[in-house]
Formats: sequence, C-alpha cells, structure tokens
Amino acid sequence: MIICGVELTGSDAVVCLLKLDRGQFSLPECKVRKLSLSKNHTRQDLKQFQAAFAALLTEHGVTGVAIKERMPKGKFAGGAISFKLEAAIQLIDQPGLDVRLLPPALIKSTLAAHPLPIPFADTGLKVFQETAFTAAYVGHMAK
Repeated sequence: MIICGVELTGSDAVVCLLKLDRGQFSLPECKVRKLSLSKNHTRQDLKQFQAAFAALLTEHGVTGVAIKERMPKGKFAGGAISFKLEAAIQLIDQPGLDVRLLPPALIKSTLAAHPLPIPFADTGLKVFQETAFTAAYVGHMAK
C-alpha cells in the first residue's frame, strides 16, 4: 500500500510517497516533490492542478492520500488557496482512493504511540518534505 503524504503551503502541495509492504516501509522513487497552483487561481488552473495530482497518484499506484489538516482560524490558520487545493485533492475521482485529513492531535498521538522508525535525516528526502513524510507515516499507522 502506497500513501501520498501532503502538506499544503500557500499555492503548493508538498508531497511524499511512503510504501508499507509486509511491515517494511520504503520510499518509492518519485521525482515530484511538490505540485503548484499557478498564480491566477482560475477554475482551469484548479482543474490542471487536480489532473496533475491525479496523474501522480495513478503513475505511482497510490491508494491513499493523507493531508495534514490546517486550522480554519487562529494562529496556525491555513490560507484560502490551500483550502482550494485541499478540495481539489479530495474531489479526485479515482476508484479505491482514500483521502484523509489528519488533525494535528491525531498526528501527535499517533507519533507518540508509534514513533518514526528512522530519523528523518536518514530518509534522503528534502527538508521541506518532512511534514509530508510524517503525514504519510501517520496515514499508514492511524488506520
């Protein structure tokens, strides 16, 4: 099972693929680190973002998407564009695709119960992918 972890920041969706096979985690080869929405934010731009995201999922055989939830208000509130990206991802129409939002409390409690098996620095991923990696890991563990 391959899960795509997602962190939404501004007009970008930072992604990380994580595969769980017979109790072993691995990072499938993926050249895409983030997908961006063009600056106009038109309906067509959203459709292109959604199509690019869906193509990434299909190409890598992803069965689940775990998105780190942003708060609608307060100090850590997400921006309007990130909520559009979230909706575009949630509305991808692929059979068997499970898209889940992971609240910060769930991420924290899951990591407390099931700490990461290796330090993030040893994954070989870029630093900005750490939150997406954590979301993918929690997506596997919080079933």
